[in-house]
Amino acid sequence: MLIENWQTLSPEDKYAARMKTWMAGSGLEFATPAAKQHYQQRALWIRDAIELRKPERVPICPFVGTYPARYAGVTMREAMYDYEKLGTAIRKFHADFELDGYLSAATYTPGRVLDLLDYKLYQWPGHGVGEDQGYQTVEAEYMLAEEYDLLLQDPTGYWMQRYLPRVFGALEAWQGLPDLTGILEIPNVGPALAAFGAPAVQQSLQALMDAGRVALEWRQAVAAIDTEIRATHGLPAFRGGFSKAPFDIIGDTLRGTRPMMFDLFRRPAKVLEAVERFVPKAIAMGVRTSTLSGNPMVFMPLHKGVDSFMSTKDFEKFYWPTLEAVILGLIEEGCVPMLFVEGTYNSRLDTLAKARLPEGRTLWIFEGTDMREAKAKIGGWGCIGGNVPGSLLNAATPQDVDRYVTDLLEGTAHNGGFILGTGVSLSEARAENFQAMIQAGRRYGA
Repeated sequence: MLIENWQTLSPEDKYAARMKTWMAGSGLEFATPAAKQHYQQRALWIRDAIELRKPERVPICPFVGTYPARYAGVTMREAMYDYEKLGTAIRKFHADFELDGYLSAATYTPGRVLDLLDYKLYQWPGHGVGEDQGYQTVEAEYMLAEEYDLLLQDPTGYWMQRYLPRVFGALEAWQGLPDLTGILEIPNVGPALAAFGAPAVQQSLQALMDAGRVALEWRQAVAAIDTEIRATHGLPAFRGGFSKAPFDIIGDTLRGTRPMMFDLFRRPAKVLEAVERFVPKAIAMGVRTSTLSGNPMVFMPLHKGVDSFMSTKDFEKFYWPTLEAVILGLIEEGCVPMLFVEGTYNSRLDTLAKARLPEGRTLWIFEGTDMREAKAKIGGWGCIGGNVPGSLLNAATPQDVDRYVTDLLEGTAHNGGFILGTGVSLSEARAENFQAMIQAGRRYGA
């Protein structure tokens, strides 16, 4: 999507342009006229729900996570390392289950890239966990408490010289790299670049190039899988860009949960300064990735704003103001923030009810939040969805699932603005229960 006068457009015009590109399925050569019709119909349902209209039927767009591989009998490790098996698994999944939105095969991270760079932040199948287990985060203080000022002064330099060498073993030598802003005139060139001649640095650069080559192969493979399945089944991509709440960038990625909790009391001013610093970066990340995907929806997983992590007072001080600023910044650029609210937000709904957000421009996917309360307090300006528990799909009966979905739709979907889906990124489920969720949505969501 290239529009020469983009920056002169209003937010509404930008939104219309992004939505038009996505709804048209730009770049897809549909396998049949019926597939194209199905695509446009499903995209219309999703758009109508986001804009708080009543679609012909409630869209069914669960976050299937790594469930397609497990359903097809492909191990998680195979899905991460064998793109042929990954494609086979996702094809089978979409042949057997009729959904209204598609989540990319890129959900499965390329294991060889992680191997080449010696990634420390996660354990993955066959590397710290069993070959058929999911990813596990390894929390640590990847940023030390005394390093807030270094981060604030130069986030990019901090990432290169501190953070990346700590989370990628292959890049450890980058800790000795100079500040390249010191290259001002000809006498500075030699001294600044000499560090790149060190054997350890050159090895790290070779590892990065090798990982880049493998990542490009992976991207081409998953793009081929995505294009084939979407063109065959007429599925609009449900998730486009990606970003995070500024507090989660600091708390998840850099400081870790326990240290971040202490920071709220020991260095609150630094926390506030840091989250403010990352507002424009979070907006830019979401806009850039949305534009590249041709999809206006920007996925934002919300972590440390949950009820159980901080008080409402701290939520309104440390978490919500910068998240709201990112949401507004994305909307300003024509994007649709898709907030994936993990855990519960029951004590946050009153705060959200007072939000300064425009109607019909956000999507809130809830896990354990009271959906009737969510509908009452934010349903007047925001589309809501999700909420079908992974535990229900994994351990209950089809009749239990049918009852749950029926009750959920009765309480939340009667006047539009609702998308049915899971409250979690699904890794396990009984096939008959997953099918029961889909059938109940089709039966009662009309």
